[in-house]
Amino acid sequence: MYAPAQHDEVTGLVNYIDEQLSAIRAAAFGLTEEQARETPCRSALSVGGIIKHATYVMRGALERLRTEVTEQPVDATAYAAFTDSFTVRDDETVAGTIEDFDRVRAQLRAAVAATDPAAATTAPPAPWHGIFDARPIHARYYLVHLVEECARHAGHADIIREQIDGMAVPALVLTLAGASANDFFQPYEPAPGTLLA
Repeated sequence: MYAPAQHDEVTGLVNYIDEQLSAIRAAAFGLTEEQARETPCRSALSVGGIIKHATYVMRGALERLRTEVTEQPVDATAYAAFTDSFTVRDDETVAGTIEDFDRVRAQLRAAVAATDPAAATTAPPAPWHGIFDARPIHARYYLVHLVEECARHAGHADIIREQIDGMAVPALVLTLAGASANDFFQPYEPAPGTLLA
């Protein structure tokens, strides 16, 4: 949990983004490869697929923060990459997807920490929202959007995990953080050989 603190703005943004990423990752804790690929809800989302998609989102954020390139192709190739980002393919493993997620996550933390929230930048067109032109923004707008994007998928991962075995992600996050048992929380005990165990 990102505990209350008197941090500067960018430190707060780094920690809120990272907290959502912790929740996404924790959703896989104690699952088997097969369980992490399950799609127990009406959508085609799985815990592994959400982790893979979050990595795709982080890579896009890194490119934007490091290069200030805001143009995004909207074509069949880009759409295929986007849809592929939600599925752990047969030639991939969830364990490997988590390793990739961890590498990119560390890079994103550093990139966000190095960003001036007041810096002027541009938001690219978003035709799926009816926005067909680039618009001037401050980096703050984009960083808060990253919080929103990561939080959305953390919620998806939590719901999917609860459908698989009834475990709520906040307890998994606390367990992975090494929190001690108390009146409100009991650490989760994963089966040996499961993801992140």
